[in-house]
Amino acid sequence: MDWKSSISGFEAYLMLERSLSKNSIVAYITDVEKLASYANGQGVAGPLTVTQHDAEQFLGFLHEIGISARSQARILSGLKAYYKYLILEGIIKQSPLELIEGPRLGKKLPIVLHHEEIDAMINTIDLSHPQGHRNKAIIEVLYACGLRVTELISLKLSNFYDELGYIQVIGKNNKERVIPIADYSISVVRQYTDNERKQIDIKPGNSDYVFLNRRGKALSRVMIFNIVKQLANDAGISKTVSPHTFRHSFATHLVEGGADLRAVQQMLGHESILTTELYTHLDTDYLRYTLEQYLPVLDTHQMTQQLQVN
Repeated sequence: MDWKSSISGFEAYLMLERSLSKNSIVAYITDVEKLASYANGQGVAGPLTVTQHDAEQFLGFLHEIGISARSQARILSGLKAYYKYLILEGIIKQSPLELIEGPRLGKKLPIVLHHEEIDAMINTIDLSHPQGHRNKAIIEVLYACGLRVTELISLKLSNFYDELGYIQVIGKNNKERVIPIADYSISVVRQYTDNERKQIDIKPGNSDYVFLNRRGKALSRVMIFNIVKQLANDAGISKTVSPHTFRHSFATHLVEGGADLRAVQQMLGHESILTTELYTHLDTDYLRYTLEQYLPVLDTHQMTQQLQVN
């Protein structure tokens, strides 16, 4: 079996069996193509002749050309999925990457916005602008429901149950979940859908999407990123803010408020509770990080000991 035919089969598997998004499939295929290109340059005939040593050499090559440890780990994950597919198809019996561990990644705290910063971003929105109420509704839903950007742009009016106080979203791997939405957030969205949105000439096939551009089509991921970035700049926020920042803020504020971790897991759509547990550590770690950022002269370890004594 050559690289081309195996990659084609892997792509079909990701699409039909795992129901991954187009972006995820492209990322997986790109990872395998990187290995294929390297292997060809080393005289390795095809995917079935790749050894553990070849794979280790490939990861070393990625390091040498400046690929970050986090990107190396992602590529390794993609390659392991590829060889797992070959095992499932009965093409090989054992993966050459089975015993290879990815690079150790240092813990990196996700960026979280304070309530005041979110309010500041919303307050910079000019509601007299044709897209003002739409942009306010976008920020409100991102934060109030903890949505991924893909879930936001895919949100439909038919999945918006305002009378019951919840929305239904399509998450990763096409999994549906129900998320409660507050009355105030509902009113912000309705202010947009009942007024600005009705002034748009909606293009065929887009009538059920909640958020539309001025040309009557569903918004793109890039447009959401641009809206969020502009509002952060207008509010004078120096942090690197993206749509996902609101998801981190949503989860962190829930945990800080004492929300049940399983409930947070369900609302975020995490498959594993271990992913959600990040926010239990983030609560304490973020406070320490903030303290060290704004009071760097303090010995936080010594101060902690003093607090314990008192």
